[in-house]
Amino acid sequence: MANQDSPFKELEKARRRRLTQRLKVLRERSRLLELELQNYTNQFFRVCIFGSARIKQDDSIYRTTFELGELFGELGIDVLTGGGPGLMEAANRGALAGRAKSGSKSKSFGLTIELNRFEEPSEHLDIKHHHRRFSSRLDDFMRLSHAIVVVQGGIGTLLELFFAWQLLQVGHMPARPVILMDSDFWRGLIDWMREKQLGRGLVSAPDFDFVQFADTPQQAADAVRVHYEAFLKAQIALLEKTE
Repeated sequence: MANQDSPFKELEKARRRRLTQRLKVLRERSRLLELELQNYTNQFFRVCIFGSARIKQDDSIYRTTFELGELFGELGIDVLTGGGPGLMEAANRGALAGRAKSGSKSKSFGLTIELNRFEEPSEHLDIKHHHRRFSSRLDDFMRLSHAIVVVQGGIGTLLELFFAWQLLQVGHMPARPVILMDSDFWRGLIDWMREKQLGRGLVSAPDFDFVQFADTPQQAADAVRVHYEAFLKAQIALLEKTE
């Protein structure tokens, strides 16, 4: 019986090798495409706002997130979210309101995702891209953004926060501010990390330099504005160099 099975096992091994090689080629093509896309997507400054889809409009954090998006819209900064309801909707709505107030060219972006429950994309989006997998969506969040603000959220929001934090920690993406909105909400998590993880040497003290707290929309906007102004100066210098 073992001899009879052997040809089939060899065929399966060969098939796995071919599929693995094809996957390797696809990954390399994807990497090259991403590098090419960066030349186009990095011409505009965007702030990515992560937060819960479960928060309703009568919640104070919804109003705070709306105000945050509004400040960015007034500044002419694009706002990028997951494109869904709750705090994502609040940020996108705010961006459009801020644009209307200031006459800026700020855009409202949404990266939607397929879930096991139907979820309508926000109607407050100028541009939306749909993803089937969380992994590709997370990569797009990082590729398209220059700053990150994390408001209240659950497991998905934590995933997004730690994905960004990890990439910054290992130097896999350019430095950018990661702002935790509402220190009272996030302080317990950071304190636990300092006590348990830092205490056991599982993280390093400089790792905490990648994140900062903000307690008001204005504080968060001011922190992002510093990087926005540096971005604009770099863009102007680049234009002058090419002329």
